[in-house]
Amino acid sequence: MTAVGIDLGGTKIETQVFDGNWNVVARNRQNTPADYADLVAAMAAQIAWADGQSDGPAPVGIGAAGLVNPVDGRALTANLAATGRPFPADIMQAAGRRITYINDCRALALSEAVFGQGRGYRTVMALILGTGVGGGICVDGRILQGPTLTGGEFGHTAAPAHLVQQYDLPIVTCGCGRQGCIETYIAGPGLSRLAKRFTGEDVSPPQIAARRDADLSETWQVWCKLTAELLHTLTLTADPDIIVLGGGLSQIDGILKDLSAATKSAQLDGFAIPKLALAEGGNTSGARGAAYAAWQAEQDG
Repeated sequence: MTAVGIDLGGTKIETQVFDGNWNVVARNRQNTPADYADLVAAMAAQIAWADGQSDGPAPVGIGAAGLVNPVDGRALTANLAATGRPFPADIMQAAGRRITYINDCRALALSEAVFGQGRGYRTVMALILGTGVGGGICVDGRILQGPTLTGGEFGHTAAPAHLVQQYDLPIVTCGCGRQGCIETYIAGPGLSRLAKRFTGEDVSPPQIAARRDADLSETWQVWCKLTAELLHTLTLTADPDIIVLGGGLSQIDGILKDLSAATKSAQLDGFAIPKLALAEGGNTSGARGAAYAAWQAEQDG
Protein backbone atom coordinates (compact mmCIF):
# COMPACT_ATOMS: atom_id res chain seq x y z
CA MET A 1 0.00 0.00 0.00
CA THR A 2 1.26 3.45 -0.94
CA ALA A 3 -1.30 5.87 0.49
CA VAL A 4 -4.90 6.32 1.56
CA GLY A 5 -7.33 8.93 0.29
CA ILE A 6 -10.62 9.79 1.96
CA ASP A 7 -13.24 11.67 -0.05
CA LEU A 8 -15.39 13.36 2.58
CA GLY A 9 -18.69 14.71 1.28
CA GLY A 10 -21.91 15.92 2.77
CA THR A 11 -23.68 12.62 2.16
CA LYS A 12 -20.94 9.99 2.03
CA ILE A 13 -17.42 9.18 3.16
CA GLU A 14 -15.40 7.03 0.77
CA THR A 15 -11.98 5.72 1.68
CA GLN A 16 -9.74 4.43 -1.10
CA VAL A 17 -6.49 2.52 -0.64
CA PHE A 18 -3.88 2.93 -3.38
CA ASP A 19 -1.04 0.59 -4.26
CA GLY A 20 2.42 1.49 -5.50
CA ASN A 21 1.10 2.16 -9.00
CA TRP A 22 -1.66 4.41 -7.63
CA ASN A 23 -4.41 1.95 -8.48
CA VAL A 24 -7.33 1.51 -6.08
CA VAL A 25 -7.00 -1.82 -4.30
CA ALA A 26 -9.69 -1.40 -1.62
CA ARG A 27 -12.66 0.84 -0.91
CA ASN A 28 -14.82 1.48 2.11
CA ARG A 29 -17.88 3.68 2.13
CA GLN A 30 -20.39 4.94 4.67
CA ASN A 31 -22.93 7.70 5.10
CA THR A 32 -21.70 10.99 6.52
CA PRO A 33 -22.91 11.50 10.11
CA ALA A 34 -24.83 14.67 10.86
CA ASP A 35 -23.41 14.97 14.40
CA TYR A 36 -19.91 16.34 14.89
CA ALA A 37 -18.74 13.78 17.44
CA ASP A 38 -20.06 10.97 15.27
CA LEU A 39 -18.34 12.51 12.24
CA VAL A 40 -14.95 12.58 13.98
CA ALA A 41 -15.45 9.01 15.16
CA ALA A 42 -16.39 7.89 11.66
CA MET A 43 -13.24 9.44 10.20
CA ALA A 44 -11.10 7.70 12.82
CA ALA A 45 -12.83 4.40 12.03
CA GLN A 46 -12.17 4.83 8.31
CA ILE A 47 -8.49 5.44 9.02
CA ALA A 48 -8.35 2.36 11.26
CA TRP A 49 -9.96 0.29 8.50
CA ALA A 50 -7.37 1.54 5.99
CA ASP A 51 -4.54 0.71 8.38
CA GLY A 52 -5.90 -2.81 8.57
CA GLN A 53 -5.41 -3.26 4.83
CA SER A 54 -1.63 -3.48 5.24
CA ASP A 55 1.09 -4.34 7.72
CA GLY A 56 1.61 -0.73 8.73
CA PRO A 57 -0.09 2.65 8.53
CA ALA A 58 0.24 4.51 5.25
CA PRO A 59 -0.07 8.29 4.68
CA VAL A 60 -3.70 9.41 4.88
CA GLY A 61 -5.09 12.35 2.95
CA ILE A 62 -8.58 13.75 3.46
CA GLY A 63 -10.24 15.86 0.79
CA ALA A 64 -13.31 17.82 1.89
CA ALA A 65 -15.26 20.88 0.84
CA GLY A 66 -14.66 24.12 2.66
CA LEU A 67 -11.67 25.73 4.31
CA VAL A 68 -9.56 25.41 7.41
CA ASN A 69 -8.38 28.66 8.96
CA PRO A 70 -4.61 28.36 9.44
CA VAL A 71 -4.76 30.86 12.31
CA ASP A 72 -6.85 28.73 14.67
CA GLY A 73 -7.31 25.45 12.77
CA ARG A 74 -11.09 25.75 12.67
CA ALA A 75 -13.12 24.53 9.73
CA LEU A 76 -15.55 26.51 7.59
CA THR A 77 -17.80 24.25 5.57
CA ALA A 78 -21.39 24.30 4.36
CA ASN A 79 -21.97 20.57 3.99
CA LEU A 80 -20.42 19.13 7.16
CA ALA A 81 -21.24 19.49 10.85
CA ALA A 82 -17.77 20.89 11.45
CA THR A 83 -17.90 24.66 11.04
CA GLY A 84 -16.16 26.43 13.90
CA ARG A 85 -14.55 23.21 15.12
CA PRO A 86 -10.86 22.21 14.98
CA PHE A 87 -11.83 19.36 12.68
CA PRO A 88 -8.43 18.18 11.35
CA ALA A 89 -6.89 18.30 14.84
CA ASP A 90 -9.79 16.36 16.32
CA ILE A 91 -9.47 13.68 13.62
CA MET A 92 -5.76 13.33 14.34
CA GLN A 93 -6.41 13.04 18.06
CA ALA A 94 -9.12 10.41 17.54
CA ALA A 95 -7.04 8.44 15.01
CA GLY A 96 -3.85 8.78 17.00
CA ARG A 97 -1.76 9.83 14.05
CA ARG A 98 -0.96 12.39 11.40
CA ILE A 99 -3.23 13.18 8.46
CA THR A 100 -3.13 15.59 5.53
CA TYR A 101 -6.33 17.60 5.17
CA ILE A 102 -6.98 19.55 1.97
CA ASN A 103 -9.86 21.14 0.11
CA ASP A 104 -11.53 18.69 -2.27
CA CYS A 105 -11.14 21.01 -5.27
CA ARG A 106 -7.41 21.28 -4.63
CA ALA A 107 -7.28 17.49 -4.31
CA LEU A 108 -8.90 17.10 -7.74
CA ALA A 109 -6.49 19.65 -9.22
CA LEU A 110 -3.51 17.67 -7.88
CA SER A 111 -4.92 14.37 -9.12
CA GLU A 112 -5.46 15.76 -12.61
CA ALA A 113 -2.03 17.41 -12.64
CA VAL A 114 -0.21 14.19 -11.76
CA PHE A 115 -2.44 11.40 -13.07
CA GLY A 116 -5.00 13.00 -15.39
CA GLN A 117 -5.32 15.63 -18.10
CA GLY A 118 -2.45 17.66 -16.69
CA ARG A 119 0.22 15.03 -17.27
CA GLY A 120 3.13 16.58 -19.12
CA TYR A 121 2.18 20.18 -18.29
CA ARG A 122 3.95 22.41 -15.78
CA THR A 123 1.11 24.68 -14.64
CA VAL A 124 -2.24 22.96 -14.31
CA MET A 125 -5.40 24.68 -13.13
CA ALA A 126 -8.67 22.97 -12.23
CA LEU A 127 -12.04 24.69 -12.23
CA ILE A 128 -14.92 22.82 -10.61
CA LEU A 129 -18.37 23.84 -11.80
CA GLY A 130 -20.99 22.20 -9.62
CA THR A 131 -23.26 23.29 -6.80
CA GLY A 132 -20.41 25.65 -6.03
CA VAL A 133 -17.34 26.89 -7.91
CA GLY A 134 -13.76 26.28 -6.84
CA GLY A 135 -10.52 24.86 -8.05
CA GLY A 136 -6.80 24.83 -7.58
CA ILE A 137 -3.45 25.48 -9.20
CA CYS A 138 -0.62 22.96 -9.39
CA VAL A 139 2.91 23.79 -10.48
CA ASP A 140 5.38 20.97 -11.11
CA GLY A 141 2.98 18.45 -9.56
CA ARG A 142 2.41 20.36 -6.32
CA ILE A 143 -0.54 22.37 -5.09
CA LEU A 144 0.22 26.07 -5.09
CA GLN A 145 -0.99 27.50 -1.79
CA GLY A 146 -0.06 30.32 0.50
CA PRO A 147 -0.50 31.43 4.09
CA THR A 148 -4.28 32.02 4.00
CA LEU A 149 -5.16 28.64 2.41
CA THR A 150 -7.90 30.38 0.40
CA GLY A 151 -6.15 30.12 -2.97
CA GLY A 152 -8.45 28.28 -5.35
CA GLU A 153 -11.68 29.83 -4.09
CA PHE A 154 -12.27 31.12 -7.61
CA GLY A 155 -16.04 31.23 -7.19
CA HIS A 156 -15.74 34.11 -4.77
CA THR A 157 -14.06 36.50 -7.15
CA ALA A 158 -16.31 39.31 -8.33
CA ALA A 159 -18.66 38.87 -11.28
CA PRO A 160 -17.81 41.00 -14.34
CA ALA A 161 -19.55 44.36 -13.93
CA HIS A 162 -20.11 44.91 -17.65
CA LEU A 163 -22.11 41.68 -18.03
CA VAL A 164 -24.04 42.24 -14.80
CA GLN A 165 -25.03 45.66 -16.10
CA GLN A 166 -25.65 44.59 -19.71
CA TYR A 167 -28.06 41.83 -18.74
CA ASP A 168 -29.44 43.53 -15.61
CA LEU A 169 -28.55 40.53 -13.48
CA PRO A 170 -29.70 40.33 -9.86
CA ILE A 171 -27.02 40.85 -7.23
CA VAL A 172 -27.51 38.32 -4.47
CA THR A 173 -25.72 37.41 -1.28
CA CYS A 174 -23.39 34.46 -1.74
CA GLY A 175 -23.06 31.62 0.74
CA CYS A 176 -19.70 33.11 1.74
CA GLY A 177 -21.47 36.25 2.98
CA ARG A 178 -20.27 38.57 0.22
CA GLN A 179 -22.33 39.95 -2.66
CA GLY A 180 -21.73 39.69 -6.38
CA CYS A 181 -19.57 36.57 -6.37
CA ILE A 182 -19.25 34.90 -9.78
CA GLU A 183 -20.40 31.65 -8.15
CA THR A 184 -23.89 33.10 -7.73
CA TYR A 185 -24.23 33.15 -11.54
CA ILE A 186 -22.24 30.19 -12.86
CA ALA A 187 -22.62 27.42 -10.26
CA GLY A 188 -25.59 25.09 -10.76
CA PRO A 189 -28.00 27.25 -8.73
CA GLY A 190 -26.64 30.32 -10.52
CA LEU A 191 -27.40 28.82 -13.93
CA SER A 192 -30.97 28.27 -12.78
CA ARG A 193 -31.02 31.83 -11.45
CA LEU A 194 -30.09 33.12 -14.90
CA ALA A 195 -32.92 31.14 -16.47
CA LYS A 196 -35.33 32.61 -13.94
CA ARG A 197 -34.09 36.10 -14.83
CA PHE A 198 -34.59 35.63 -18.58
CA THR A 199 -37.68 33.43 -18.70
CA GLY A 200 -39.38 33.64 -15.31
CA GLU A 201 -39.28 29.85 -15.25
CA ASP A 202 -37.79 27.60 -12.57
CA VAL A 203 -35.63 25.12 -14.47
CA SER A 204 -32.79 22.82 -13.48
CA PRO A 205 -29.33 22.80 -15.11
CA PRO A 206 -30.08 19.53 -16.98
CA GLN A 207 -33.25 21.10 -18.39
CA ILE A 208 -31.33 24.19 -19.44
CA ALA A 209 -28.69 22.03 -21.12
CA ALA A 210 -31.36 20.15 -23.03
CA ARG A 211 -33.01 23.36 -24.23
CA ARG A 212 -29.94 25.53 -24.74
CA ASP A 213 -30.38 25.59 -28.52
CA ALA A 214 -34.07 26.45 -28.21
CA ASP A 215 -35.96 28.71 -25.82
CA LEU A 216 -33.14 28.81 -23.23
CA SER A 217 -30.39 29.80 -25.67
CA GLU A 218 -29.98 33.27 -24.12
CA THR A 219 -29.55 31.76 -20.67
CA TRP A 220 -26.85 29.43 -21.96
CA GLN A 221 -25.04 32.13 -23.94
CA VAL A 222 -24.92 34.48 -20.94
CA TRP A 223 -23.72 31.65 -18.69
CA CYS A 224 -20.92 30.89 -21.16
CA LYS A 225 -19.94 34.55 -21.27
CA LEU A 226 -19.83 34.80 -17.47
CA THR A 227 -17.84 31.58 -17.11
CA ALA A 228 -15.48 32.68 -19.87
CA GLU A 229 -14.78 35.90 -17.97
CA LEU A 230 -13.70 33.81 -14.98
CA LEU A 231 -11.50 31.67 -17.22
CA HIS A 232 -10.04 34.87 -18.67
CA THR A 233 -9.29 36.20 -15.19
CA LEU A 234 -7.60 32.94 -14.23
CA THR A 235 -5.53 33.05 -17.41
CA LEU A 236 -4.39 36.60 -16.72
CA THR A 237 -3.52 35.63 -13.15
CA ALA A 238 -1.68 32.32 -13.56
CA ASP A 239 -1.32 31.78 -17.34
CA PRO A 240 -1.78 28.00 -16.96
CA ASP A 241 -0.81 25.49 -19.62
CA ILE A 242 -4.18 23.78 -19.24
CA ILE A 243 -7.44 24.34 -17.36
CA VAL A 244 -9.23 21.14 -16.40
CA LEU A 245 -12.97 21.38 -15.87
CA GLY A 246 -14.74 19.21 -13.32
CA GLY A 247 -18.04 19.08 -11.48
CA GLY A 248 -21.55 18.30 -12.64
CA LEU A 249 -21.89 21.17 -15.11
CA SER A 250 -18.71 20.08 -16.90
CA GLN A 251 -20.59 16.99 -18.06
CA ILE A 252 -22.94 19.02 -20.26
CA ASP A 253 -22.48 17.80 -23.81
CA GLY A 254 -20.52 20.23 -25.96
CA ILE A 255 -19.39 22.43 -23.08
CA LEU A 256 -15.75 22.51 -24.19
CA LYS A 257 -16.68 23.82 -27.62
CA ASP A 258 -18.99 26.51 -26.26
CA LEU A 259 -16.69 27.63 -23.47
CA SER A 260 -13.62 27.65 -25.70
CA ALA A 261 -15.41 29.96 -28.16
CA ALA A 262 -16.61 32.27 -25.37
CA THR A 263 -13.16 32.34 -23.76
CA LYS A 264 -11.53 33.26 -27.05
CA SER A 265 -13.95 36.17 -27.34
CA ALA A 266 -13.06 37.30 -23.81
CA GLN A 267 -9.28 37.02 -24.32
CA LEU A 268 -7.10 39.95 -25.31
CA ASP A 269 -7.30 40.38 -29.05
CA GLY A 270 -4.86 38.18 -30.94
CA PHE A 271 -3.73 36.14 -27.93
CA ALA A 272 -4.30 32.43 -27.42
CA ILE A 273 -6.19 30.80 -24.57
CA PRO A 274 -5.08 27.82 -22.48
CA LYS A 275 -6.16 24.37 -23.47
CA LEU A 276 -9.49 23.40 -21.88
CA ALA A 277 -10.11 19.75 -21.01
CA LEU A 278 -12.53 17.64 -19.00
CA ALA A 279 -11.26 15.94 -15.85
CA GLU A 280 -10.60 12.27 -16.51
CA GLY A 281 -10.14 10.93 -12.97
CA GLY A 282 -13.83 10.33 -12.34
CA ASN A 283 -14.87 9.11 -8.91
CA THR A 284 -11.29 8.35 -7.86
CA SER A 285 -9.87 11.78 -8.64
CA GLY A 286 -10.51 13.57 -5.34
CA ALA A 287 -9.42 10.67 -3.13
CA ARG A 288 -6.33 10.03 -5.26
CA GLY A 289 -5.34 13.70 -5.04
CA ALA A 290 -5.75 13.70 -1.27
CA ALA A 291 -3.73 10.48 -1.00
CA TYR A 292 -0.99 11.89 -3.21
CA ALA A 293 -0.84 15.09 -1.12
CA ALA A 294 -0.38 12.94 1.99
CA TRP A 295 2.33 10.88 0.25
CA GLN A 296 4.11 14.11 -0.75
CA ALA A 297 3.91 15.41 2.83
CA GLU A 298 5.52 12.22 4.12
CA GLN A 299 8.26 12.40 1.49
CA ASP A 300 8.94 15.99 2.56
CA GLY A 301 9.21 14.86 6.16
